[in-house]
Amino acid sequence: MQKIITAAAFVLFAIPANAETFEERMAPCLACHGEKGQSETENTPSLGAQPAPYALIQLFMFRDKLRVSEPMNEMAKPLTDEDLRTFSDFIAKLPKPAPPANTGDPARMARAQALAQQHRCNSCHNPDYSGKDNVPRIANQREDYLAKTLGEYKDNSRHGYDGSMADVMGPVTAEQIADLAYFIARVR
Repeated sequence: MQKIITAAAFVLFAIPANAETFEERMAPCLACHGEKGQSETENTPSLGAQPAPYALIQLFMFRDKLRVSEPMNEMAKPLTDEDLRTFSDFIAKLPKPAPPANTGDPARMARAQALAQQHRCNSCHNPDYSGKDNVPRIANQREDYLAKTLGEYKDNSRHGYDGSMADVMGPVTAEQIADLAYFIARVR
């Protein structure tokens, strides 16, 4: 009996008092990015069904300040490499965001779909815009976030791990960015 008590005491003292469960550690993430993977917060991306390799790279970039967004840099700062893998695997398993109930203006959707085809958005992001490997899922992402991000790639204020998005967005106008965001947010 003494051995059991000693072992239990050792375990209790070996675990830091501030140890958190994975669910407790995820709570701040889900508060902003959406409990079920679909953000309801302005200019904050939905995380649901993001490919694990993409999420891993983004978390690494936030942790090491290779991508700067102050709340994310602080949140990712204490994460270990194993934490990054655990969080990215969890994100990949969240349900994909649902498209808005409003299917959108047919003329605008057609115009934006042609624009997406012209710029071959579906070659990297998949024909259904679900993303793959280190390329993000953009289907049904928040429209405001898509417009903001595409604009940042265009003006080169957002840097990816390669320059392909800046190259793609170079000739795209502000009106076309708005149309692309509109379309991609509503893609079915």
